[in-house]
Amino acid sequence: MVLLNSDICDFNKEIVDFELKNINGEIYNSNNLLGDKGTLIMFICNHCPYVKAIIEKLVETTIELKNYGINSVAIMPNDVKNYPEDSFENMQKFAESNHFNFPYLIDDTQEVTKKYEAVCTPDFFGFNQDKKLQYRGRIFELKNLKIVNYNNELLDAMKLVSKYKTGPKKQFPSIGCSIKWK
Repeated sequence: MVLLNSDICDFNKEIVDFELKNINGEIYNSNNLLGDKGTLIMFICNHCPYVKAIIEKLVETTIELKNYGINSVAIMPNDVKNYPEDSFENMQKFAESNHFNFPYLIDDTQEVTKKYEAVCTPDFFGFNQDKKLQYRGRIFELKNLKIVNYNNELLDAMKLVSKYKTGPKKQFPSIGCSIKWK
């Protein structure tokens, strides 16, 4: 496991269009996943201990974000050959056991992940209704895989995005496992 920090938010960067397969076998287009007030695109995986540490709170956050017109979608970016715990079948199990209420897509080619410049899992990209990036930060402050501050920075940021179309100026990078490149 290589620990990395996500990059700082590149404000107003355009959302990257994509078509990826969901765990239900259907192909999802990014344009069909947009929320009325914004869209949260998350790069997560099944095996990362940082994802596991926040997954319950993340699912709760995505449920609450729906009340603010924010749709959420997760993308699994890793090489499944060398990391079989992240396989499509295990994605289905992980989503079911964690009660995902959002699409969980696989980026087999890793092209979408590269276009977003995602670096770790979890890596969060919060876009406003104009499809402009406004948040690239963490959900919570973690120390030793434990939440040490329950201020939900992701929720607070996306609420701002839904109301004002802009994210907070001060953002802290997400930390997590490196993307497992092919």
